[in-house]
Amino acid sequence: MKRASLYSRKPSAQGADRRPAAAAIPAVEHPPVKASHNAIPITQRLPLWAALLLCAVLTATLTWALTRQAAAPQRLTQDDINAAVLHTLNTQELPSRAARAAQLIAPSVVRVHTQDEDKKNPQGEMQNTGVGSGVVISEEGVILTNLHVVQGAKRIMVTFADGTESEALVIGVQPENDLAVIKAKRLPDDLQPATLGSSQNLQPGDEVVAVGFPFGIGPSVSAGVVSGLNRSFGSEDKTMMRGLIQADAAANPGNSGGPLINMAGEVVGIVTAILNPTSARTFIGIVFAATIESAGGGMGMSPF
Repeated sequence: MKRASLYSRKPSAQGADRRPAAAAIPAVEHPPVKASHNAIPITQRLPLWAALLLCAVLTATLTWALTRQAAAPQRLTQDDINAAVLHTLNTQELPSRAARAAQLIAPSVVRVHTQDEDKKNPQGEMQNTGVGSGVVISEEGVILTNLHVVQGAKRIMVTFADGTESEALVIGVQPENDLAVIKAKRLPDDLQPATLGSSQNLQPGDEVVAVGFPFGIGPSVSAGVVSGLNRSFGSEDKTMMRGLIQADAAANPGNSGGPLINMAGEVVGIVTAILNPTSARTFIGIVFAATIESAGGGMGMSPF
């Protein structure tokens, strides 16, 4: 501790003849001067460990406050939502309604082709004698197609969406609507049946999509609208089909037996025939499809 100064016992030279010698003054200890709290930082008045602890507490408190502020949910307004939707529409190229519907049905569409033992290629393999389309309606490999696609065939083969090939057998027919039910012997590991819809709510002008294998090419997608309902049409064997859906989605030979679907990807009909007064057998704007209700009723399936 700092000690107070002591006065000298020796008199000064100038005042030696006028003052008596002063007695020695004992040393006096003065209490330490207290430092001002306003002048000295708090970290100099605390032990080191206390200063570090205080800094840590302050840092943690600030971090918590900033995190809470950043995590606080912002209330969206309708204007915010509208702006976000408009931004997405302006910056993202979205698939069309027809494309989305076709993607939903694609795993369930099959290529159907027939073979004849009497017609073989040089390698001894049976050649294809006809081609059509079909749609899987159950996980057991049951497929809807047209009767004229498989009628009289020596052997029926189907190719699933994943490339799996299998022989198929006819298990039911409905001649009045040119429909047949076949079942594949070999199935893909993850077979996806189609979703069956209803034609009851269809109106002229409703969008529809046809998926199949025209001329064996595909799967191919064509889109159009319902042109009319409850139509009648005479098939090639002179059978009069009734209650058909008329649409203008393009179809050609090979589309027969393929699904006609709505924009939800649900099967509402089975493509059955095209109207063409010429011998060209190509699409001129009118396709007929049997309703899925008539197909299901004729096959003993539950109504849709």
